[in-house]
Amino acid sequence: MNRAFRYGYNTNGFAHHRLDDALRVMADLGYEGCALTLDHSHLDPFADDVATEVGRVARLAQALRLSLVVETGARFLLDPRRKHEPTLLSADADDRRRRCDFLQRALAIARDLGADVVSLWSGVAPAAPPEVCRQRLVEGVEAIARHAESTGVALGFEPEPGMLVDNVADFYELRAAVDSPALGLTLDLGHCLLTESDAPDKVVHRVASMLVNVHAEDMRRPIHEHLPFGLGEMSYGSILAALRDVEYRGLVGVELSRDSHRAPEMARAALAYLRAAEQEAA
Repeated sequence: MNRAFRYGYNTNGFAHHRLDDALRVMADLGYEGCALTLDHSHLDPFADDVATEVGRVARLAQALRLSLVVETGARFLLDPRRKHEPTLLSADADDRRRRCDFLQRALAIARDLGADVVSLWSGVAPAAPPEVCRQRLVEGVEAIARHAESTGVALGFEPEPGMLVDNVADFYELRAAVDSPALGLTLDLGHCLLTESDAPDKVVHRVASMLVNVHAEDMRRPIHEHLPFGLGEMSYGSILAALRDVEYRGLVGVELSRDSHRAPEMARAALAYLRAAEQEAA
């Protein structure tokens, strides 16, 4: 199958590896990219020497011929006690500013890494009226989108099951409220199985004009659990064919964050599975 997209692996699935080692393992296995989740152990955006580290990682990725996407889904980077908090929806304005600051740092890091995309999500809606949550989100994303425009890096907004922006329709509502050329879509293919009425390959065709980043894993309804390929209900032959047909040119990043204890084995198996699915789609 002739394709323009590249396969990558998310560093949240290499949580027990040094970043350099993770990148080298990915390249040695044949990956063409890396979805780099900024975290305390992987390019900490709040470290004193972050600028020096970004330059060093950029040179290493270039030497390994790995294209990069910056992911912002670290669980406890901003708050050691609350997973994924604070968010753009948080009740406290200072908390919302902390999330905005982190996302702005991520954009600057992406620019200096040579990464094309920063991926983000809304967060879970707090105990507040829906219209208040939506307004907070629009204001936050608008500010980040303007910053993205100035850096030349795209935003890939990811609908996440259980969050305020849960599905593709929710994303399009947000996109209508935030009119910015920098705001695109991160599509998690497994999430489509849980939140969309169409099959994942149909969703790919529907969102093609907005698509800037893709996450891949297997999934089994109705549970939101990222599974190794072959253990769920996903049919990747048709999905990869759809990505080819819409001429998607970004990263397809494998996301198996719960399998870091066997990361090299999982990364090897995932790439073999995707290449076999390509043959099915040829």
